[in-house]
Amino acid sequence: MPLILISGYPSSGKTTRAVQLQQFFQSKIDAAPTDAHVARLKVHLINDQSLGVARSVYHTARAEKDARAEEYSAVKRVLSRHDLVIADGLNYIKGFRYQLYCEAKALQTPNCVVKVHIGTPAEKCREINKALLADDTKDGGYVEEDFENLIFRYEEPNGMTRWDSPLFTVLDEDETPPFDDIWEAMVGSDGKAKVVRPNQATVLRPATEQNYLYELDKTTSDIVAQILAYQKDHAGEGGGEIVVQDVSQPIELPASPLSLPALQRIRRQFITMNRQHNFTKSRIKEIFVDYLNTEFLR
Repeated sequence: MPLILISGYPSSGKTTRAVQLQQFFQSKIDAAPTDAHVARLKVHLINDQSLGVARSVYHTARAEKDARAEEYSAVKRVLSRHDLVIADGLNYIKGFRYQLYCEAKALQTPNCVVKVHIGTPAEKCREINKALLADDTKDGGYVEEDFENLIFRYEEPNGMTRWDSPLFTVLDEDETPPFDDIWEAMVGSDGKAKVVRPNQATVLRPATEQNYLYELDKTTSDIVAQILAYQKDHAGEGGGEIVVQDVSQPIELPASPLSLPALQRIRRQFITMNRQHNFTKSRIKEIFVDYLNTEFLR
C-alpha cells in the first residue's frame, strides 16, 4: 500500500507529525471493519528510533550511508499493496527519495512526500536541537557540527518532480498534517486509490542482456564526456542543448556550467538505480538523457 515519506530539517518535528499520521491512519482502519480492503491494511512507522540508529551516525559519511541503507531495506521489506508505510527520517537527499519512489511504483502503489521544515525555520530548529542536547531525559539532539551540516545539505522536495509529488507541506502552527487530503491521495475516499502503472525505468528486474552493465557504464560515461566537451567548446556561454545520437530529446543544460564531480555524482546515482533494470541496451541513452534533464531542472 502507500509509502509516505517525511522530509525536513533536523529537529523540525518530523517524528511528531509521523506519529500523528500513524494514529490517524490506524483510527481510519479500525473504523472500517466492513470495508475489507481498508480493514486489512497495516500501518508501519519506520524511523531512526525504531531501527536503533543513533544521531551520531550523521557525523561521518560512511556511517550515514549505512544508516540510510538500513532505512531503505526496512521500508522495502514491509512495503506492499496491503501495508501503509510511513518513512520518518531526514530523507533530505533527492536521489534517496527517488529510489524509494521507484520501489513504490514497481509495486504499483502510490507514494507522497510530507514536507515539515518549511513551517519550522532553521533558527527555531536550532533552538529545539539545543534544548534536546541539554535534556538528558530525551533521546538527544544532533551535535552542532552535524546539525549545521545537515541543514546545509538539505535538498528540498519539489512538488513539480514526479517522485516528490503529491507534496504536502505542514506549517509549524498547524495542529495536524492535512489528514484527509493525504488519505484521499494514498488510499482514496472509497478505500481504493488510483492504480499506479510501473514503467520501464522503475520496474526492478534482473538484467538479462549480455554485457548490460558494461553498456550502462560505457554509455553514461560517453554522454558525460559529450557534455564536458560541449561546455569546453562553449566556455562562458552557459546553457545550451546537446543532441545525442539516436535520442529524440536533447540534453538541456542549466545556465551554470556543470563540473566533472557533479556530473559523475549524477551518473553514479543513475547507474546504482538502474543496475538491475531490464530495459534494453538501446534505451540506456534515452533514459539517461531523461534523467539528466530532470536533475538539471531541480
